[in-house]
Amino acid sequence: MPSPDQQAHREQQIVEGLEALSTVPRLGGAVGRAIGWLDRLFTALATLALVGIAGAVLLQIAGRLFLPFSPAWTEELSRYLFIYMVALSAGVVIRQNRHVNVELFHHWLGPRARAAFQALVCLLVGGFALVVLPYAWVYAQNGAWQTSPTLKVPMLYIFFSTVVLFALVLLYSAIGLVEGLVALWRGASRSDTEATETSSWK
Repeated sequence: MPSPDQQAHREQQIVEGLEALSTVPRLGGAVGRAIGWLDRLFTALATLALVGIAGAVLLQIAGRLFLPFSPAWTEELSRYLFIYMVALSAGVVIRQNRHVNVELFHHWLGPRARAAFQALVCLLVGGFALVVLPYAWVYAQNGAWQTSPTLKVPMLYIFFSTVVLFALVLLYSAIGLVEGLVALWRGASRSDTEATETSSWK
């Protein structure tokens, strides 16, 4: 029977294995602070959308229980807020490596391999977003001549969530690609320096 300390250590190893890509160093300096500010901004906006969903659902429940009628627009509003919550949080999810993925071998990779793997994944995801983004804009423009059934909001603003989604995916994929390449380059430079120092010592 393992002790509580051994069990806690084992759990920590499992978590670190699942979050292997989180060990890739982030950008620092003014650029890193600006990216952190963007993270907080989009996290706050997604949180506000979630709070709005909760408020709309509670209002709908209260209307059905205590009012003679149930507001018809609450269901529509909660649906649109959910769409924007997903769109606004997509980039931050990529940044924090919280998207759905199969992590079978990440914990076996060394620091440079993890950086290279992150760069490759971000390159593929960002390339996909770059290809889809113009079509998302065309799709959003189709909503200029439509309005939502109950809120009477131009559907352009609702369809524009696809543009926000793929634009943020592209932005954060580019950030992840740069971070992976920088970490890979620094790791290679550090390895060359260590090899030179070792050969000089010999």
